[in-house]
Amino acid sequence: MIQWRLMVPESTRDVSSYRVTVFFGPDSVEGHPDVLACVFNVKKRSWKAGVQVSVEMSTDQVSVLRQKIRLADRLAKSLTAIDPREGPHYQERIADLFAQAVCWCKLDLRLQAGLAQENQRIPTDELTIELDQEVSNRVDYVLAYILGELDLAPDHSGPSSC
Repeated sequence: MIQWRLMVPESTRDVSSYRVTVFFGPDSVEGHPDVLACVFNVKKRSWKAGVQVSVEMSTDQVSVLRQKIRLADRLAKSLTAIDPREGPHYQERIADLFAQAVCWCKLDLRLQAGLAQENQRIPTDELTIELDQEVSNRVDYVLAYILGELDLAPDHSGPSSC
C-alpha cells in the first residue's frame, strides 16, 4: 500500500498521528443505491484500539469529481502498458480505487478536526464543499494511489494538477 502521508499537503500533516487503512469498500449503502461507502480502520497513536469510520459519498459526487480532475485523461498514458484484453478489469478497479482515494480525502478532512475514539460514519452530505477543493488540491495523491494499487508507472509527461 502507498505511504500516502508522504504525499499529503503541508496543511494536513497533523493527520499523521493517525494510522489509517482501508477496511473495505466501496460498497453500496443498503437502501440507498446512489450512495457508496468505504470503511476505514483508524487508530491514533495514543489510543489502545482503533475505530472504524464509514465514509459515505453520493455516486453523483464521485462522478463529478472524476470528471473535474479529468481522471481518464490523466491515466490514459499509464494504461497503455496493460494488455487491452485486461482493460475492462482495470477500468473497474480504477473506479473502485478512485472512490477509495476520494473517501480517504474526505476522512482526512475529518481527521484534521480531530476524531473521537468511537466507530462512526461521515454521511454523504457532510464536507461536500470542502471535499471538492481537497480532491482538486490532491490530484497527485489520487493518481499515485490508483497507479500504485494497480502496479502501474505514473505518466510524468503532462501537468500534474487541474
